[in-house]
Amino acid sequence: MSDQGRDLGWFDELYQGADGDTGQVPWADLAPKAGLPEWLADHPGEGRTALDVGCGLGDNAEAIAAAGYATTAFDLSPRAIAWAKQRFPTSPVAYRQADLLNPPAEWVGAFDLVHECFTIQALDGDLRRNAMTAIAAFVAPGGRLLVITLTRGERTDADGPPWPLMPSEIATFDRLGFTREEEHPYDLVRRHGRSVPHLRVCFRRDQAAQS
Repeated sequence: MSDQGRDLGWFDELYQGADGDTGQVPWADLAPKAGLPEWLADHPGEGRTALDVGCGLGDNAEAIAAAGYATTAFDLSPRAIAWAKQRFPTSPVAYRQADLLNPPAEWVGAFDLVHECFTIQALDGDLRRNAMTAIAAFVAPGGRLLVITLTRGERTDADGPPWPLMPSEIATFDRLGFTREEEHPYDLVRRHGRSVPHLRVCFRRDQAAQS
């Protein structure tokens, strides 16, 4: 098992402890995350390939596939993958258990769209930085990276997890061979009426980028 697996085994333990009760999985909305369906409506897949990072119970992956992408989805937790397959038994999505920091070699530079939603913000320190590099590497030259995340002001503290991304962290992808095509900040009202800032940003990878 990789360092990521040792540090993040609690993800699988949480799915196991939930014992089939989705209410015990804090991030399981049983629907695509806000911001994703709208983006997919404007960017249909038309048979292009997509990878959903940290797919959990599969709702985002199913939305991506329904939009016309040949979709692969993975999670570190084997229990999450089994649960997603159980929820969507006839799904066209290829669900895989995989480690973000030790992925199948054939995934590098292989996908026209890579979707990252809330995975990076669950990590801290070296794991966070390494995850961003790994996610970027999945995108084919000319492909897109779609990131949906909580955000916070630069140099502000966060009592995570999650640790919302700061502007300088989002800019990491600019330095990894991507150009921003669009970005959409928005607020969602969470528990107790608290408004939480989010960002949906789409990057395009340089055609000349090397995997």
